[in-house]
Formats: sequence, structure tokens, C-alpha cells
Amino acid sequence: MLNPQRPVGSPFTAASTAADVVKGIDLAGKTAIVTGGHSGIGLETVRALASAGARVIVPARDTGRARLALAGLAHVDVDTLDLTDAASIAAFAARMVTSVSTVDMLINSAGIMAAPLARDADGHESQFATNHLGHFRLTLGLWPALRRSGGARVVSVSSRGHQIAGVDFDDVDFTTRPYDKWVAYGQSKTANALFAMGLDARGKDFGIRAFSLHPGQVLTGLARHLSEEEIAAFDAKDSGGVPRVDPSKGWKTVEQAAATSVWCATSPLLTGLGGVYCEDSDIAETSTAEAGRKGVAPWAADPALAQRLWTVSEAMTGLSIT
Repeated sequence: MLNPQRPVGSPFTAASTAADVVKGIDLAGKTAIVTGGHSGIGLETVRALASAGARVIVPARDTGRARLALAGLAHVDVDTLDLTDAASIAAFAARMVTSVSTVDMLINSAGIMAAPLARDADGHESQFATNHLGHFRLTLGLWPALRRSGGARVVSVSSRGHQIAGVDFDDVDFTTRPYDKWVAYGQSKTANALFAMGLDARGKDFGIRAFSLHPGQVLTGLARHLSEEEIAAFDAKDSGGVPRVDPSKGWKTVEQAAATSVWCATSPLLTGLGGVYCEDSDIAETSTAEAGRKGVAPWAADPALAQRLWTVSEAMTGLSIT
């Protein structure tokens, strides 16, 4: 079997913006759902998709804050969703399945990073629960509307942080090993990539293709759990305290960081492809380099591990594709 992690010769670069990659693409009549769509990279993703004519639905826990952030954007609606609450996810998905004819693009962009140890109502570690299990529940709940599209794409926003750690299937929830917020984050981001592989394998016969991606490094609300000392250690700001922008080294503006999400959701170059990890608006190559380098780690691009994660996720949520 050929390695699917091969660039497709995209004309875009690390410096391209979401507006660049959607230019000339007509999304009129299409419906997109973007979690985390009222701030940071998600907001720029919404802006680009709506500018191309898509109807965009932004689910949010704080709908008032979301409406304020999205005010003035045409074709954008806000609904209620809490990714840590199974009942909230099920209710949102049920509303969507009955109120929209199709879901053509699902961008799973919401997430948390390096959070202190916390658990959801079922006892699952919060980063894995939010970043992976919440989106697993949401995607499966939206399955009927995704199938009706006949050509839907599901995009999972992972991170180069997946290179920190794979999924520890013996102790996903840190019940026996010491909690490390970065290992937990890396595990959840690996799960995002493996989820895309598992979903694509199950959805491609129905026209549903799935992708994961690294957006680039940018200081957004995702860094709210980091101290100034931690941010300084990442060299994220220059000597004047201004966030760095150097796409060639991975540091991007929010508009640039949203480009790969939009590219995965809309690019004709990805027609007939799926289950791959992307960065800089192209498919990434597999890499065994140290953490923080370009490429996808082998443990985040392994079909057997994707299958194992799917089985674990079904057991944790009680959900499966029917």
C-alpha cells in the first residue's frame, strides 16, 4: 500500500491565508459547521467559508459571546453546544440533522491546551474529552446529515503538538500515571489525527472524507493556561513583546493559521483523497524528527492505531456509526 502522506503540489505556502485558499471557490448552497468558530483560528475559518457563500453554523457554549464576535458576518448562525456534555452534543446534533438538508463541511476546530488536570462527567481527562471525545460524539451525531451531502468533508484541527505523545491506550485518562499537561495535550492531538484516519475509512464509501492538520503556531486564546514564563520559553514573542510572525518557521498570523483548515475543507486537489494529515495547505510527509518539526509522526498515521482508537472511543461514548 502506498504511503498516502505525500504532498499533492498545492500552489499555496505557509504564508497563504484562508482568504487566499478559498479565492475562486463557490460554496453557495453548502452548509458548514465550525466548532470554536467564534474566536482565533476558528473565527477566521468561518469568515473565509462565509465569504465564499457557505452557510456557516457556529456552535458555542457562550452563545452571547459568539454572536458578538460574529456580528456583521453574512450567512452565519449561532447555536448552543458544550463539547464536554454528551447530552448537549446529542441535542445539537439532533437539531442539525432535522433542520439542515446537508452538512457539507464539519470543521472540528475547538479545543483546549495544556490544561490543569480535570475530568468530564464520565471521568475522562479533559483534554482528551474535549479535543477528541466531544468531536467524536458530534461527528457521529451528525452522520445522517453528512451522508446526505454525498461529498462531505470532516476536518479535525490537530497540531504539531501530536509529536509530543501518542495515545497511551493502557491509561488514556491518567488514572495510574502522573498527569503531565503537555503529554495529555499531545495525546489528544494524536487522537485528532487518528480519528480522521478512522473516520475516512468508514465514510469514504458514502462520499465522506476526513482530514487532520497542523494550523501553525499563533498566540490565541488556546494559550490561556500558559504562564508568561512558558510563553517566553517558546520564543513566541520578540524582544518588544510582539507575537512573532515568520511562516517559514511556523509562526503565523491567525489568517495564515486558518488557511490549512479551509484548504482541507474546500480544495479540489483533495478530491478522492482522505485520512491524511496536512500542514501549510498541502498533505504533510511522515517524519521521525524531534517534536516541533514539520511532518506527521508515525504514531499519528498508523491505520492499526486508528482502528484501536475508534474501538476505545466507541466504548467510552457508547456510540457507533449505524
